[in-house]
Order: sequence, then C-alpha cells, then structure tokens
Amino acid sequence: MRTERSMRAARIHRYGDASVIRHDEVPRPVPGDGEVLVEVAATSFNPSEVGLRAGLLRSLFALELPYTLGWDVAGTVVEVGGGVRTWTVGDRMVGRVDTGGAADYVVAAAGTVVPAPRTVPLAHAAALPVAGLTAWQAVYEQARLTSGQRVLVNGAGGGVGGFAVQLARYTGATVIATASRRSAGTLRRLGADQIVDYTATSLVEALDEPVDALLNLVPLDPRQAGALLPLVRPGGILVSATVPVPAPAGSAVRTTRFVARNDPDQLAGLVELVDAGVVRLDIAGFRPLAELAELHREAEAGRIRGKTILIPAGVTADAPH
Repeated sequence: MRTERSMRAARIHRYGDASVIRHDEVPRPVPGDGEVLVEVAATSFNPSEVGLRAGLLRSLFALELPYTLGWDVAGTVVEVGGGVRTWTVGDRMVGRVDTGGAADYVVAAAGTVVPAPRTVPLAHAAALPVAGLTAWQAVYEQARLTSGQRVLVNGAGGGVGGFAVQLARYTGATVIATASRRSAGTLRRLGADQIVDYTATSLVEALDEPVDALLNLVPLDPRQAGALLPLVRPGGILVSATVPVPAPAGSAVRTTRFVARNDPDQLAGLVELVDAGVVRLDIAGFRPLAELAELHREAEAGRIRGKTILIPAGVTADAPH
C-alpha cells in the first residue's frame, strides 16, 4: 500500500532478461547533506542499460542489488539537504545520476545537476544527459574537431548520434552520418551533410576520400571494427564510444575508446546550446515508465531509434515548462 513517504521504482534484484525488471513500492529517499530530492518528471532509455541489466557491464559498474534503473533525470526539486545553497524547492533541474532515475523521486548530489533548459518542456530534457555528454566528449575532448574537417559519425541514428551530428556541425566540420533510411530525414534536419544508408551500400563505396575523424557509436565485432580503419586518413583519429578498435602496429591512424563520464559543466553547456536553438532534442517517443521492460525487449530486437522518454505515472510529458 502506498503511503505519503513511499514511491514506485523500476528495479532489478538480479541480472537477467527484461523480466527481471520489477516496479517496487519503496520508501521515498531523504536527501542528506549536499543533496537534493527531485520529483522525477522523466527519465530516458539508454541502450547501455540493457547490458547493465543483463550483467554484461559488471567490469565497469559494480551494482548493489536491488538496483534502481535510470541514469537520466529531469524533474523538480522538492526538498534540499543540509548545506545546499544553490537549489531551492521548485527549481527545475536535469542531470545524470548513478542510480534511481526510473522512479517517482530520486536523490542527487546538488553539484552534479544543473538548471533545466527553459525552451523545452521539462520531461523532454531527460533526453540530454547521458547521450549529450557522450557526444560532447567524443566531439570536443576525443576527436577535437575543428572547422573544415570531415567527420564520419557511425551509428548516427541512435540517441548519441543525433547529438554528435549537431555538435560536429556546430564546430564547422562536414558531417557524414551512417543510418538506416528511416533516420535519414531526421539526420538531415539535425545538420548532416551526407547520409550513408548502411543497409544499401558499404562505407568504402560511399566515401570519396578518407575522413579526418570517425566517431564509432555502434557495438561491432572485431572484424567490423577493423574495417573502419581504412576510412580514416593517415594522421586522423578513430574514436569509439563502444568497443575498442585497436590499430595495427605502424598504423598512421590514432584510435581511442572512452567511457563517458558525468560532467555538470559540460551538461550546462549543452543546456545553453538547447536554449540557443543550436542543439535540438530528437525524441523518438514517450512511454509510461511501467513499459520499461517492454522497451528493453524492443531495444534487444533492434526496434529502437533515437531517444525514448519514460514518464512516471501521473506525470504529463508535454506540460509547458
């Protein structure tokens, strides 16, 4: 029975298939010193959470089970802990949390979340943290793209890919994006100069010359990963946000793999770009949080494009900001 101090949370008690996701009645968390309690307007689905749920990411994430899913969160501050001076009750925020976004309420460290964009409905902002930060770090920190360069975004049809296309375009680079036909129109609107339909043609055939940088956002087997190297010019760089792509000895192409980290300063920069109209939130759809397990199944079947927003019960996704 729900009480005033309880809430619903999407949790896993063990690793396994999508059926291990349970919607539990749990105590509402209490913010400690330096923390805020947020009423969740929305979280968003990240494909890497499928691997997390299945236990494939144990080397990267040591989970304490039961574990509440959800890394992205947009919501409203409803309580502040001791020593917090930067947030007040009623403030709207967005951020990346280590656990707990897929719930009615979540506690977050006050310094790790930032004010939500003013120009989009609050729930929409949940699309931004994980995917946006991954794209930001790929474009600016890893590839260090500059105006006039040519970049290939491999896997541009996903949530990270849409942000990577926009940020790369913002640097002044020429952007080539790989995606299926159903994503082509969206990617052109987001700023891609050329779309390569990977279902119809090979990248080798589609490119007239090697690129300066390649951002790989697709989980590939070793053979597929190695086939990307000839697409990059000597002295260029291949950045992978998924699998390592080692370069053979003597290769003139630099390769690196990275795992995105939480960075509130970068997230605040992304919010500024959203409010300035530079970055658009490409949201594929909205689903009730109760359908999280089904969304995991659809992702495993390859039926998910872009960012899907998950809304807790009783929250309206399109409420004005």
